[in-house]
Amino acid sequence: GVRPEQVKFEITESAVMEDPQRAMEILTRMHGEGYVFSIDDFGTGYSSLSYLKRLPVDEIKIDKSFVMEMTRDDNDAVIVRSTIDLAHNMGRRVVAEGVESQDALEVLKILGCDCVQGFYLARPMAADVLRHWVVSSAFRIEHLVNPGTASRADGEGHQHA
Repeated sequence: GVRPEQVKFEITESAVMEDPQRAMEILTRMHGEGYVFSIDDFGTGYSSLSYLKRLPVDEIKIDKSFVMEMTRDDNDAVIVRSTIDLAHNMGRRVVAEGVESQDALEVLKILGCDCVQGFYLARPMAADVLRHWVVSSAFRIEHLVNPGTASRADGEGHQHA
């Protein structure tokens, strides 16, 4: 069987804000059972830092609209850097969505982002193609990560550093 800690739910800020009290109750109960939660598209919804402080989430996914422009727009770079720092200071992992270039990947590595996702790593693919992709991409992915750190691709276009 599948253990709760092997299941990750991605929730959007706007979904939580539809009924914050009910969402808090459900997430708290499920998190207590071991399920993992990630806030998807962080920075584009309606939540406040107060909710971020209280929500039992393990991970924050920075919305691609900030990540894709961070190498060209200083404001987006500040938002990405600040979000990574905030999440880490709160004990949460960070995933950057929308990584589409080596430059973006390098900046995220320097900023200490935990995981990246985007077309630079892989395009969407059918499940039957996934196994071949993981095997054939292993060498290439090893060169994307910080030297001396363990890495793996999880098949969802995420690369862990």
